[in-house]
Formats: sequence, structure tokens, C-alpha cells
Amino acid sequence: MDTLSSLADGFAIAITWQNILLALLGCFLGTVMGALPGLGPSNGVAILIPLAFTLGLGATPSLILLTSVYYGAMYGGRISSILLNIPGDEPAMMTCLDGYPMAQKGQAGEALAISGIASFVGSFFATWGLIFLAPQLVKIALLFGPAEYFALFALAFATLGGVSSSNQAKSAFAAALGLGLAMIGVDTQTGVPRFTFGEVHLYDGLDFLVAIVGLFALSEVFIFLEHRHGDADAASKKVVIGRLTPPLSMVKKCTPTMLRSTFLGFLAGVLPGAGASLGSFISYSMEKKLVDKDGTFGKGDPRGVAAPEAGNNAAAGGALVPMLALGVPGSGTTAVLLAVLLSLNITPGPLLFTQNPDVVWGLIAALFIANFMLLAMNIPMVGLFTRILMVPPKVLMPLVAMVSFVGIYGISGSTFDLQVMIGFGVMGWVLRKLDVPLVPIILGTLLGNAMESNMRRAITIDDGNWWTLVDSPLSLTLWAIAAIGFILPVLVGKVIRSKMRRDEESSLSD
Repeated sequence: MDTLSSLADGFAIAITWQNILLALLGCFLGTVMGALPGLGPSNGVAILIPLAFTLGLGATPSLILLTSVYYGAMYGGRISSILLNIPGDEPAMMTCLDGYPMAQKGQAGEALAISGIASFVGSFFATWGLIFLAPQLVKIALLFGPAEYFALFALAFATLGGVSSSNQAKSAFAAALGLGLAMIGVDTQTGVPRFTFGEVHLYDGLDFLVAIVGLFALSEVFIFLEHRHGDADAASKKVVIGRLTPPLSMVKKCTPTMLRSTFLGFLAGVLPGAGASLGSFISYSMEKKLVDKDGTFGKGDPRGVAAPEAGNNAAAGGALVPMLALGVPGSGTTAVLLAVLLSLNITPGPLLFTQNPDVVWGLIAALFIANFMLLAMNIPMVGLFTRILMVPPKVLMPLVAMVSFVGIYGISGSTFDLQVMIGFGVMGWVLRKLDVPLVPIILGTLLGNAMESNMRRAITIDDGNWWTLVDSPLSLTLWAIAAIGFILPVLVGKVIRSKMRRDEESSLSD
């Protein structure tokens, strides 16, 4: 009852004209960001972070706007997947397998409608999972001491590459680079400047938001400048939508698929490092084994559209659980949202639910509101989103650059931060060319100081004994999970990635 009472208080906070309009704006912009190939939820949220701060929004309105963008981008990724066979982001890749064949058969509207309903089901039940699971995790996390938190952060770094990472060594390098960047600034214990090279602006360390906007948004601009082309030709193809309301028999046929995929996707989202990509893959693969008796998957089966969409949207909600309850992001986009919370002087973790209940419950209530908005928006307005796909990158990318520069300067008023942002943009461009993931860098920058502080505190409490880091059963368990999470992708990740590539290639050939 306490949970439901807190949720009711959250709705009282979320249902204001400002918050409802922000949720509506976030849903629309997020759907656009998700539909445009190459952007996706991480880039979408990163690009719009400066907007939230320059508008002078408080903690709850800022999070409502950005999480609505997050949910909207997860919805939007399916549009280009179904209409153009071009995934809006990585989690939407599996939607191409049956979504595009349905479009080729003249059922594009039905595929879009089924995917929208499946996205709603996945997000709706994942939000309920967040409501009931996060407080339970908080109770466990209250047992954590400094050594356990250090092990938890190590677990986050070890598993963030996930099974979809092409190279665990590159993920480890990216995490080490992020931890190194976190060391820049004045040491909080000794007062000694570290890696500042006499630059006064670096005494406070690197700004999370500057790093995120540079790595995600600006690097996307540099990638475009390098290639000077996009998917404009593909986007300009004439697409026939057809009827937008699927027959009741199709919805009934897909309902068990949506429910099973929601459960699998939510579990994948809660696990650090798994994320929406794994959620969509295991949902599709499991459903194919369970119900594909006639070999219709990959040829335009609506259940093959419903499964990955319910799975990846449920994973998006599940990834919020460890971020809010433990302060450890479950995906790349929640790592960006973690940076927003820290920039607002709000520390995610066990105390968030007691120290800032208005923020967390207002956010959860807003997720329900955004979910219904997205369902109502995505079916009747699909024609508009289809036309947005025709926006050429040469028009889109200057807008991304403008928002990045104006937003960051509006936040800090510092030209030095603009130079740092450009530096991060160039670094992100180089690392993306080398196939080095960017999310571990962000995570290292965000959690590096907290990880170092907990390590020092644990060792100081035990009179300099380093073995204290592995002294308790809880910390040993976390270290064991971290080791398994790092090694397992090396053993099974190649098999899963090759299976995903084979499925995608077979879809393209068909």
C-alpha cells in the first residue's frame, strides 16, 4: 500500500500542465530521434540535455522531458525498420526481420500498429516492474558498505560491454579511459591537482554534460562530415502505409507473444550491460522457437514484429531499475540519464527513494503518462513520422551541432567548455572509427570518483588492508558475478552476434 500511495503522490506531481506538455514534447522529439537512422535513444537524450538545462527546468521536469525522449526513441526505432529495412537503432534491428516483409506485402500500417501496441505493452508492464522491484533492490543496497559499492561499480564496468560488444578488450579500454578522465581535477582528500596541467578550468574536473554531448552528438556530426551522405536516397522511396488498424484476430494472436517478450526483455534490462539489444534478440529468438511451427518468421509474421518491440521497450524500463535503486546504469541511455541526475545534485541509489521521493515517483508516474501518449501518437501520426524520415542528413546535422553549441554555452557560459566539447567530439569520432564503445567512457567519467572514494574509505576503515575489498560474502558474490559477466560474452557473445548477423542478412536477401 505504501508503494501505491507513493505512486499516487507521483501522479499529483506529474499531472501539471508544464509536466504534461514536457512529456508530450519529449515523446514527439524522441519518436523523431528514434525514427531517424543512426541517432537512437542515447544520442537523442544527449542532444536534448542542453535544452532541458537552458530552459531552467527543475529536477523532476528535466527528467520527465528526457525519459519521455528515451521512451519515444525506443518507440520510434521501429518506423524506419519496418518501412525502409533500416534500423533506427541497434535494438530495432530484429524488427526488420518481419516488419519489412510485412511492408512489402502491403501491410506496413498493420506492422506499425502492432509494433506500437507491443511497445506499449512492454513499456507499461516494465514500468510496473520498476515500481515493485526497485524498492526491493533498495532494501538490499542498504546493506552495502564501501567495499560492496566498489565491487558493484566493478561489476557495472565488467558487464557494460554485454554480449553485443564486438570486443571485450575494447570495452575494458574504454572503461579505463573513462576512469582516467574522472581523475582530472583536485583530489578531494589531499587537495593536490591531478592531470590539470596548470589549467584552472580543470580544477573542478570535467563536466559530465560536456563530455556526453561531445561524445554522442558532435561525433555523429563528424561521422556525417566524413561520409557526406546518409540514407536520404533510401528515405526518399515511396512507402505505402495501408490500413493503420490491425484486425482484432492479429492482435489476439500476438498478445501471448507480447507478454512473454515483455518478461524476457525486462529481465535483460535489469541485468547491467545487457540492455535493449539483448532484450529484443532473446525475445525474438525465444518466440521463434516456441510458435514458429510453419516457418513464417522472417517472412512477415506479425508475431515476429511484436516480440522484439515488446522485448526492447521492456528492457528500456528494466534498465531504469538498477540506475534508480543502485546508481548503476543498466544501459547506455540510462548512463546519460545518470549524468543528468548527478548534474542536478541528485545522487541515484538507495537513499534516492527517501531523500528525493518527489523526483523518483514523479518520474515513474510520468512514464505511465508518456506511454499512453506514445500509443495515442504513434498510430494516427505515423504518416507524419514517415515524412520526417525524408529529412536529409545535410539539414539535420547542422541542427544537431547548433543545439549542442548553444545548449552547452547556455549552461556554462564558458568558451573553454565548448573547446572541451569539440575535443570530446573528435575523440568520439576516432573511437567510433576504431569500433571502441563510448558508453564505458561515460560510465567511467560518472562513477570514477565514487569508485575511488569507496575504495579509499574501505581500505582506511580496515587500517590499510586491501583484502577488505573481498572480505564479505556480498562483495565476493558481486566480484564473482563481475568475473562471469566479463568472461561470458567472450565465450557466447560471438555465437549470439553471428546469429543476429545471419538473421539480418537473411532478411536483407529476402
